Amino acid sequence: MDYTAFDLMVDVGLISVLLIVGTFMRRHFAWFRKLLIPAPITAGLLALLLGPEVLGIMPFSGALGDYSTLLIAVVFAAMPYSMSFDSRDISKAKNMWSYSASMFLGQWGLFVLLGVFLFAPVFGTEDWFGMMLPVGFVGGFGTAAAVGGALDSIGIQEASSLGFTAATVGTLAAIVGGIIFANWGIKTGRTATLPKKLPWELRSGEITKKSEQPSIGHATTNPSSIDPLALHLGFIMVTVTIAYFIQQAIQHQFANVSIPLFALSFVVGIGGKIFLKVIRRPEYLDPTTVKSISGASTDFLIAFGIASIVPAAVADYLWPLVVMFVLGVVYCTLFFFVASPIFFGEKWLERGIFGWGWATAAVATGIALLKIVDPKLESGALDEYGIAYVGYAPIEIAVNILAPLAVIAGFTMGFGAITTVAAIVIFAIPFVLGWLPKRDGSAQS
Repeated sequence: MDYTAFDLMVDVGLISVLLIVGTFMRRHFAWFRKLLIPAPITAGLLALLLGPEVLGIMPFSGALGDYSTLLIAVVFAAMPYSMSFDSRDISKAKNMWSYSASMFLGQWGLFVLLGVFLFAPVFGTEDWFGMMLPVGFVGGFGTAAAVGGALDSIGIQEASSLGFTAATVGTLAAIVGGIIFANWGIKTGRTATLPKKLPWELRSGEITKKSEQPSIGHATTNPSSIDPLALHLGFIMVTVTIAYFIQQAIQHQFANVSIPLFALSFVVGIGGKIFLKVIRRPEYLDPTTVKSISGASTDFLIAFGIASIVPAAVADYLWPLVVMFVLGVVYCTLFFFVASPIFFGEKWLERGIFGWGWATAAVATGIALLKIVDPKLESGALDEYGIAYVGYAPIEIAVNILAPLAVIAGFTMGFGAITTVAAIVIFAIPFVLGWLPKRDGSAQS
């Protein structure tokens, strides 16, 4: 049956019901308040349980994964219109770039080599097996589909199932571990935006006093011309649409090149902000309203992303998968506790939580966990990642393209060695160039 606008209505309606249920559970159940579980995570887990992959009670369509792709593009398209690009932000983004790129390349390189030198001789798996960890963890479901599909085309039919299994386990590890780390950070006073003793409004998620309810935006146009919300949403959607056309044009010219839509949306958004400055209308869009739209998109993408998990089980690879997943969690944990404080100084927890989320699952999961310790996204972690992604995106794209080609060409070990060396070099750059913050949070001279 063809997908229709009414399928969209049902999907959004059902996930909205679960979002409301998640809000109710956070408000009325102590366990949810204690763990500070955001309503979108609760909604996503309920949708996964009640959806077609498990109990089959809720009639979701097969487009759940596509919603997350579009919504994360909306989030990144909105960023440039609500952020500044002063020297302070760019300076901090350099550390975020080095941190992100070295974590990404390190995960790929290390586990590709483990696939060759550990899993193949000990468990009898193929040389490419270790690649499935970064495909599912730092890559996520999109990379699992892309790399798995490329390997399927040369007869490695189990690659997609293993990739989706890794993405599923990575997502669950991200949520469980992220919530544990977030609560540890809050209780030990390591967050920059939350007090050690949390107020009722934050624990319950409900702001009952009207005097304390913040504005979600300001009008920059008269409704007689266009409603302000319609203008802001329209501007963001134009940004995403232009990015989509660019993506399709690139894929038409280069069939094997796939650039993430959210990355292009961010770049086009920068162009949109420059355009507003050129026409001398830099305040045409209200940053608070833009952030409200971005925040709403984030909540829905988290719920849809978790709901779209495919809990594939690959019995023939059970034990090597268990070992690989344990090692993957250890790798990401070490980066969280060791590398994050070094790269980000006193305000490392928010950035470390975000990094943990996307290193084990996806950017959307990182945003979900970041909102636990930084509900208003005031730490600047997401803005820094957006700026850093401009320099990090080519690395991610190149690896996603070259990884299956390396397997096809029989260059798996060489690919693992090159990415490992690149990770070490990029990790060392802030030490050599003096980018690292001192204990007071300032950069080294």
